[in-house]
Amino acid sequence: MRLTTKGRFAVTAMIDLGLRQSAGPVTLAAISQRQQISLSYLEQLFGKLRRHALVESTRGPGGGYTLAKSADNITVAEIITSVDEPLDATQCGGKGNCLGEGHRCMTHDLWDSLNVKMVEFLDSVSLQKLVDEQLAKGFELEEKPTLKRAISSMPIQPMRVNAPNSVFALGNAFSKM
Repeated sequence: MRLTTKGRFAVTAMIDLGLRQSAGPVTLAAISQRQQISLSYLEQLFGKLRRHALVESTRGPGGGYTLAKSADNITVAEIITSVDEPLDATQCGGKGNCLGEGHRCMTHDLWDSLNVKMVEFLDSVSLQKLVDEQLAKGFELEEKPTLKRAISSMPIQPMRVNAPNSVFALGNAFSKM
């Protein structure tokens, strides 16, 4: 089996999301920065994860992504297959034509059995288990940055300006001179 960066990055980003979503929607920019994954690549992956109902998006200020269902109900196999990552160790992609014209190679059944075991294993690992493992290793959420305060603590008083507030008022002011 060849697990490419697509599957690895999708699982990594989902763990990041699972760790942080309790504070509200998580932005892809934040995941990108923390996990060193290209933002445009994450956008592609999360589009697929959203279409497979694993994540939900919230638009606007304070928006981002949250899990569409409980982390207990999301498996690693679901994450990997939703981003179009094949889980197949056979040379022929499971079609049985390893040597061409429908002929199987001598090891086809071995690799096919490995495929079954891989899917069973990845289907038995929940996203919540991976999140819990990170927490058990001592992972701590960083605190949100505090809002910057103004230079002065005195309240700002509105200024009274005795000036025309439109072109017409300006014209009238000049005509009275």
